[in-house]
Amino acid sequence: MAFPYMESVVGFMIVMYIFETYLDVRQHTALKLPTLPKTLAGVISQEKFEKSRAYSLDKSHFHFLHEFVTILMDSAILFFGVLPWFWKKSGDFAVLLGLNAENEILHTLSFLAGVMFWSQITDLPFSLYSTFVIEARHGFNKQTIWLYFRDMLKGICLSVVIGPPIVAAIIVIVQKGGPYLAIYLWAFMFVLSIVMMTVYPVLIAPLFNKFTPLPEGSLREKIEKLASSLKFPLKKLFVVDGSTRSSHSNAYMYGFFNNKRIVLYDTLIQQCKNDEEIVAVIAHELGHWKLNHTMYSFIAVQILTFLQFGGYTLVRNSTDLFQSFGFDTQPVLIGLIIFQHTVIPLQHLVSFGLNLVSRSFEFQADAFAKKLGYASELRSGLVKLQEENLSAMNTDPWYSAYHYSHPPLVERLAAIDEPDKKED
Repeated sequence: MAFPYMESVVGFMIVMYIFETYLDVRQHTALKLPTLPKTLAGVISQEKFEKSRAYSLDKSHFHFLHEFVTILMDSAILFFGVLPWFWKKSGDFAVLLGLNAENEILHTLSFLAGVMFWSQITDLPFSLYSTFVIEARHGFNKQTIWLYFRDMLKGICLSVVIGPPIVAAIIVIVQKGGPYLAIYLWAFMFVLSIVMMTVYPVLIAPLFNKFTPLPEGSLREKIEKLASSLKFPLKKLFVVDGSTRSSHSNAYMYGFFNNKRIVLYDTLIQQCKNDEEIVAVIAHELGHWKLNHTMYSFIAVQILTFLQFGGYTLVRNSTDLFQSFGFDTQPVLIGLIIFQHTVIPLQHLVSFGLNLVSRSFEFQADAFAKKLGYASELRSGLVKLQEENLSAMNTDPWYSAYHYSHPPLVERLAAIDEPDKKED
């Protein structure tokens, strides 16, 4: 008797939904607490706390509904054989367009077009409500409905342009790969990730946002001086118009080798009235670079990608696996989708492990900025970002341990303050 792969996958998905809902309930209970954590009392204003609490509870209620609908749809799609039915119908659709459905690449592209259309339709109500009700209610949404749909159309057009060549290449590699398939697939994805990291900030990101050089002045001088002192090869310093869509703030850096760029959200500059707070946030980001966190994370992703492709090569010809999900053929894309579903348990463990590492990196980057003399500025900058983004002030320890890639503010402030207490 064949192993019930599909039933096992659906069963695990439901078990994980129950477990994660339990964590969500714990977090929801923490969010309802009427007082600030002791560490933040007197640091965060009561007004900001009340606003943060209302925003977090709104998002939490919405999250419960979204996750419930998602697990119902995902389980039904697998359990009732919607995937094989959709695969067959996409072949019929390709024939209607005058295409050869026997050509796996054309059949797959037809299937993906249908999946993209379906996902856009099912995600749209949730996305609209999140953006134009929750985000707007709490003063974050700045985009018009026109801008929202324009961004959506741009995203669809990019998928139509970029997606087919990538999908076609993967199918050809799997068909021709032979015993070294995992290596070829990994090599292709490695090159693709390098190309996308190079192309995205230069060609794709400007389609959605406007990037302008940070004007001459004290802030620019301080950032350039800091970068120079750390031998960070800063080539360009941009401000991005994040305020056209949201009042949330951020900063990031990108680029390879000696061509690094730093991007500040205009909202970050507006919210941090003190240049030193912004410089402290940049010092934290430069800490990630100096301590090789970005490189370690990239290497970890490459190793995990290779292991995933290695696992896929072991099961890609398993007739039992495909038949369990209702397929009598073995298309490449379907095999990848099924494999991703069957390794969900491992993915949850890996994600948890990566979050642990990420939180450790955040503490190290904070310590790096502190060592440069930015302890008080980083502290006030983190508090300002927490306040302005209305981030959750009270967090459940189990929930944050499982979900958060960044430590809660309470833990970061305690870590920044702790060495000072030891020195006193």
